[in-house]
Amino acid sequence: MTHVSERNSAGADGADRQPWTAGAGRAPRKRTVTYADAGVSIHAGDRAVELLKTKVKKTTRPEVMGDLGGFAGLFRLNAGKYRSPILASSTDGVGTKLVIAQQLDIHDTIGIDLVAMVVDDLVACGAEPLFLLDYIACGEVVPDRVAEIGAGIADGCRYAGCALLGGETAEHPGVMRPDEYDVSATGVGVVEESEILGREKVEVGDAVIAMRSSGLHSNGYSLVRHVLLGAGRMRLDTVVDDFGGQRTLGEELLTPTKIYAKDCLGLIEETDVRAFAHVTGGGIPGNLVRILPDHVDAVVDRATWRPQSIFDLIQAKGRIDDAEMEATFNMGVGMFTIVSAEDADRAMAYLTGRGVEAWQVGEVVEGTGQVQMMGQHTRG
Repeated sequence: MTHVSERNSAGADGADRQPWTAGAGRAPRKRTVTYADAGVSIHAGDRAVELLKTKVKKTTRPEVMGDLGGFAGLFRLNAGKYRSPILASSTDGVGTKLVIAQQLDIHDTIGIDLVAMVVDDLVACGAEPLFLLDYIACGEVVPDRVAEIGAGIADGCRYAGCALLGGETAEHPGVMRPDEYDVSATGVGVVEESEILGREKVEVGDAVIAMRSSGLHSNGYSLVRHVLLGAGRMRLDTVVDDFGGQRTLGEELLTPTKIYAKDCLGLIEETDVRAFAHVTGGGIPGNLVRILPDHVDAVVDRATWRPQSIFDLIQAKGRIDDAEMEATFNMGVGMFTIVSAEDADRAMAYLTGRGVEAWQVGEVVEGTGQVQMMGQHTRG
């Protein structure tokens, strides 16, 4: 967000030099080629940054140094707070959910999805997200559109409690369509070395607790578009009865990803948390298995919750079997935590008090590092 990517090359390629002809006197001055002729508007990029500054300032933390627009973002790490601070980092994007946003010309929520993908990966190891930097690549810098995207990123950072330290807006004419864009971000967090969460802490008898997702979040959209929108099957402006008859398909598909970072950090302070599993690509079994040691299994009872209606719609329209659904989508669970059995009720009470729907889905048993999916979801 700090500048247009190719700006530095403008002075190097001599685009602003005036041509002249050797011989008897100077030739008539001709119009020179400019960067704008190649499709890059530096002024548009500057305007986008100006539109974003107010939003970005709302994400600041005391450790942030300097202002938006420099060559690098500065963040003072208070190492005195930690005995042995470990920095954690994560990079991610939003995937083809962007296509839905572009088709609907709605760009102010996709940034929330982006932040969620990054900060909730950070918090999975117990790290507090400190700051994030974004990258927006587009065919044409339209200041208002870039500002909408950036505003969503800033909102996501506020929800997560991290600073939006800066970023990059790159204009790629001739490579991307004028209305096309892609986004990615990198976040950095910190955790005390002795307090890193993960599979090493998981024990037989621990409780497995689920936190409800807000819907699809940001995974599986290539399959979603294939089964719901391909070959003219459905329109994004279709009002779907399964959604209560008040929401369109497009509104449902653009529901922002829930950000759990502050909830998880608070839960660490209140209970004996062993590990978190952020449910993204790979679904429930593919992500929960990542926090299991080799000598245990996690038993998950599907009968303890009902996935949102969007999952039923996708499965019915696409004739997708249960295994493929669970390997692709979060099926209504955005984050798992494993806590000691003694703290299970306390953990659910704490999350409920913060407005996070949570329930115990199972437990950790002796095994071989697998996820055992049991029972059937309630339907209808």
